[in-house]
Amino acid sequence: MKIPLKSSHGRILMDNIPNINFIITMNQKIQKIENDVQDRNSAAWKKLCGYIDKVAQEEREEFSPLEKLGQELFSQIYTLPESISKLKKVKKLWLYGSNLKRIPPEIGQMESLEYFDPYTSYNLHWLPYEITRCKNLKDSRVSTRVLYGNYKNKMGFPDLTNNPVRYSGETVNCSICNKSMSYEETNQAWISLTVGTDILPLLANVCSTKCKDKLPKPPKGYIQFPHKGGSVLKQLPDEDEMFELEMVKQDGESNVPTESMTEDNKASRNEAPVLLKLIRKLWEK
Repeated sequence: MKIPLKSSHGRILMDNIPNINFIITMNQKIQKIENDVQDRNSAAWKKLCGYIDKVAQEEREEFSPLEKLGQELFSQIYTLPESISKLKKVKKLWLYGSNLKRIPPEIGQMESLEYFDPYTSYNLHWLPYEITRCKNLKDSRVSTRVLYGNYKNKMGFPDLTNNPVRYSGETVNCSICNKSMSYEETNQAWISLTVGTDILPLLANVCSTKCKDKLPKPPKGYIQFPHKGGSVLKQLPDEDEMFELEMVKQDGESNVPTESMTEDNKASRNEAPVLLKLIRKLWEK
């Protein structure tokens, strides 16, 4: 059966276009936080820990686990060991094409870090707030489209209230004052901040309202306060929604018929904004 695409007024009916609603729903889908992501008894993990010790001992300036482990073993790494805190001299962190799902807060102790590259690590949706402690970090290359809250698609933040993040160990340090506390004591929150050359969604563990108030203000276009995420969170319009709003605005300004316009021209002008939005969505998929 042929699906009608136009109303009686000549407008394209978006709801009748196959898969459009599915595409929009997938953009808005909120994932669940996955804990205990790594097998710490595997050969891959043990080799990675040994590599970290060697890089630290030799005071190397670059850390590239793919080069050392090889693709097969590196693909089994889903988080970095907490021992990356030893990498005091490393300036460049190469994690291109990894299967990483998270990075521990100890990355904040890599005090010489200047360049951070987890590009095409499509399972890495967020970073720990502690990466902001890397004061020499000025350059980064991140696949931003897969990040929670990214300006292009506003991928939903998981709800920290019922699904908190758990690192290895029974305690966690406050992201602001470094106080050690149990997971029951911490107040976890998402916040988007500039790191290197990208704006990243960060997870902060804070011990008090005082520490929470010390979190910086996010850049324009992002949620302007620390939050718990979840489906009730209202994000600012994403790139596609802004595009649609602009097209609707232009459509409204130009939709007043004139005597010189033919009926076909009027219909074409009405259809253009919606059609452009559809083309944009399909192209970016």
